[in-house]
Amino acid sequence: MLRTLIQSTALHILKILLCVGFFLPTGIHTTVGAPLSLPSTPYRYTVLDQDLSAALQQFGNNLNIRLNISPEVKGRIRGRMPDLPPREFLDRLTDLYDLQWYYDGMVLYVSAAKEAQTRMLVLTSVGFDGFKAALDELGISDERYVMRPAPGNGLVLVSGPPRFMALVEQTFNGLVAEAQAQPRAVETPPRESVLILFRGSSTMVVRDGQPEASYSSVVPQQDGVAGKPERNQN
Repeated sequence: MLRTLIQSTALHILKILLCVGFFLPTGIHTTVGAPLSLPSTPYRYTVLDQDLSAALQQFGNNLNIRLNISPEVKGRIRGRMPDLPPREFLDRLTDLYDLQWYYDGMVLYVSAAKEAQTRMLVLTSVGFDGFKAALDELGISDERYVMRPAPGNGLVLVSGPPRFMALVEQTFNGLVAEAQAQPRAVETPPRESVLILFRGSSTMVVRDGQPEASYSSVVPQQDGVAGKPERNQN
């Protein structure tokens, strides 16, 4: 009976923990480029009918964030917005009005999703791993936007909002220019190979692997005068 009571109590506690874990917000977000530091307290913004761009600009003013809002960001906010943490408030507007945002460390860029760009970059002097590492190091990489290498790492497909794409292309061009500026090893012409073979009284010259001429040091003597070595052409 005691064992049954313990099992029942443990099961009850487990159910409570699961319920608590289900209803508590996790606060986990995907990795973005530069870290956008926003407070965790709810952002209270009462609006009944306001232009979307104006609401976003007011959002930046209230949180002391510089904004760059594309002219393609259009629409009106009608009705009260729920009290949400600033990051969730921004993401909610993004979802409701089909927007994209990107923070480069200084300015928060907001654009319409239809402005997204796609590029195919040719990886010649720059490998994908080095390219991706440079973007990570500079705080440009963003998991929300596509960066996918083709088989063989000869191409990379990149897609995202205009500001993200501009930084990706600038980094790529910089890496290519740096690789091209590296000094290349000077190719020295191959040296001529000469081999002299001695076989008894004969001597053969082999130049670059090809026999060139043979000489004989034994020459008949006449009237006591030694003759010069005779050259035999092959």
